[in-house]
Amino acid sequence: MTATRPDAGDAFPAIALETPDGKSVSIADFAGKPAVVFFYPKDNTPGCTTEAKDFTALKPEFDKAGIALLGVSKDPPKSHLKFIEKQELTVPLASDTAADSGQDGLAEALGIWVEKNMYGRTYMGMERSTFLVKPDGTIAQVWRKVKVKNHADTVLEAAKGIA
Repeated sequence: MTATRPDAGDAFPAIALETPDGKSVSIADFAGKPAVVFFYPKDNTPGCTTEAKDFTALKPEFDKAGIALLGVSKDPPKSHLKFIEKQELTVPLASDTAADSGQDGLAEALGIWVEKNMYGRTYMGMERSTFLVKPDGTIAQVWRKVKVKNHADTVLEAAKGIA
C-alpha cells in the first residue's frame, strides 16, 4: 500500500486501466477536458449500484458540460460488462487490475486501496472516492469516504465550475 494520497493541485496519475471491451483508458485520454473519476468497491453491490446509476442518470448533463466520466473498481472487465448490462449503465467503467500482475495500480497510487474492517475481519479494499480532474490533468477536488446519497449531484455542480 502506498503512503501517498494526492490532493487538489497534484497531478492525477496516468496509469492505464482495462475497459470491458479489452482496450485501455487513462487520464491522458481526457486531456483538454475536465474529467470525473469515481472509485467504488464492487460491482453489483447496493451502494455501488446506486452510485453508478446516479452517475448514469446525470451522464447527459456531464456530457453537455463537456466533462468526461469514468467509474473504476478492482473488478475484472467481465464483471463490469455484466454490471453494465444488468443495471443498464451508460457511464463507462474500467478495471484497476494492475495488482493482479504484481504492480501498483491507480488505486494504490491515489492512496485509496486501504485496509478495511468488517465484522472483525481485516482486508484490503477500495475506499469509495471521487476525483475531479482539470483539463491539464491536475486534481481540482477530491471526495474521500464518499456517502452515495446526492454525491453525483454534488460532483456535477463542482465539475461545472471548472468546465
